[in-house]
Amino acid sequence: MDVSAIASTATALSQARVADAAGTLVLKKALDIQAASALQLLQALPTPAPASPSGSHLIDTYA
Repeated sequence: MDVSAIASTATALSQARVADAAGTLVLKKALDIQAASALQLLQALPTPAPASPSGSHLIDTYA
């Protein structure tokens, strides 16, 4: 293997490392944006009314 082939391989590996790092950063940013959006949706949900203690909270599953 000659010197130019080794240099070419080293350059290609370095470029691949940089591309992988950039892809990882983009993925992390996308996940952060999705997490923030999910949090906003969860915060927008109304709080449910408390169940009444009289026993009327049962659901007829036979019908």
